[in-house]
Amino acid sequence: MAKIKKKRVNIVIDMTPMVDVAFLLLTFFMLTTQFKPQEEVEVILPSSRSEQKVPTSNVMNITVEKKGRIFLGFDSQRIMAQLFGESYRTATSVEIKIQSLHDLVTQARISNSKLEAVIKSDADAEYGVVSDVMEVLQKNAIAKFSLVTDLEIPSKKE
Repeated sequence: MAKIKKKRVNIVIDMTPMVDVAFLLLTFFMLTTQFKPQEEVEVILPSSRSEQKVPTSNVMNITVEKKGRIFLGFDSQRIMAQLFGESYRTATSVEIKIQSLHDLVTQARISNSKLEAVIKSDADAEYGVVSDVMEVLQKNAIAKFSLVTDLEIPSKKE
């Protein structure tokens, strides 16, 4: 007696749910990603060979521009709003005068005693302005601060 062969049933996998999940994940990541905010002033950093890392939280950024203008910024929106007003809450930094730096640093240290100072100066900025900023920090009992530079990669000798 001959066996009757059954027809093969093709399996069809519906890809629609997988595509839906992929697009939902893509949309989620696009909407929740925070890009680095554009800085108020463009600074060309000097180079150095130091490989110490700059702190990432509780940071007070002091930027000295090529022409000697000084910008002060904080990573905390609360401190920015407290010192400069509610309209500056989301700003990365605000231009200030050297005379007001002492008072602003004092108020910021009262708000957050864990603040670490980071000085970012243009390579062509006058050293006198940077020296004045460091002097103000020392008057506020901030003896430890970071100077931001570009990492100079040493060339290999053959």
